[in-house]
Amino acid sequence: MYYDELKTFITLAEVKNFTKTAEILHLSQPSVSLHIKNLEKEFQTKLFIRSPKRLRMTPTGELLYDRAKQMMALYEQTKQDILEHHHAIKGELKIGASFTIGEYILPPFLLDFQEHYPELELEVMIGNTKEIVELVKSYQVDIGLIEGQTNEKELSVHPFMQDELVIVASNRHELAQKGEVTIAELQNEAWVAREVGSGTREYFNHFIRSNGLKVKSLMIISSNQGIKETLISGNALSLLSRSVVARDIEHGHLSIVRLKHSPFYRMLSYVYMPIMETKQNMHIFIQALKKKWACTEK
Repeated sequence: MYYDELKTFITLAEVKNFTKTAEILHLSQPSVSLHIKNLEKEFQTKLFIRSPKRLRMTPTGELLYDRAKQMMALYEQTKQDILEHHHAIKGELKIGASFTIGEYILPPFLLDFQEHYPELELEVMIGNTKEIVELVKSYQVDIGLIEGQTNEKELSVHPFMQDELVIVASNRHELAQKGEVTIAELQNEAWVAREVGSGTREYFNHFIRSNGLKVKSLMIISSNQGIKETLISGNALSLLSRSVVARDIEHGHLSIVRLKHSPFYRMLSYVYMPIMETKQNMHIFIQALKKKWACTEK
């Protein structure tokens, strides 16, 4: 297997620049060029079309890129399996997590998890649900934890916990000062919501549509913390996970708008590519998730 050449090829395909590729991999530019030439010779095809303005892959280059990602993932998995053969939980586990999970739910869990497996290196990448799904599909992370839905049939998707969503506002907001309000009283209010691609935004859209609510104004912020700061300073509403606002409610910075309605719940899920299913480090992580939240898969 042309390990070094494939690693160089994948990096070049992603950054589309020989100089940057050389810097990232700590190689000389001639070495980068040689690696690509070796692959082109091996596969008897041209992988890139070079021009003064840009570098782009050929159709066969695109094909190799997808397969190379799989080969590299399988190679790393094999290395891990050999470590496991010697009864050592070592190596690394790359986890992708959507914002709500990665910033508010996952950290205490990971601290406990690493106490049990101190030799396992954990790396967490945080993005919205759509971004995490793409990271899983491209093998940039081993497993993804998402709060939204995905229709990607190539992924294995499993629920692991139930998450409650609440409507929050500043303590000064008229609705926050009432005992309970009806859904109808949410008409023509200003809202702050997450960006498209976020699982929380997906649920917000569903909530607005299903209740026939008219939105007076909508501000989009791609950060839970940014939304909370905006609510504290302004006079808008937002629909957020209870885990996101728990500390703010406790400290009196925000208030929950209490509704005459049953609570809102959604399922959080973990997703992975089937080829990663036998990776022991991931298996241990999934078992720990199930034990922590004891969510029965349906």
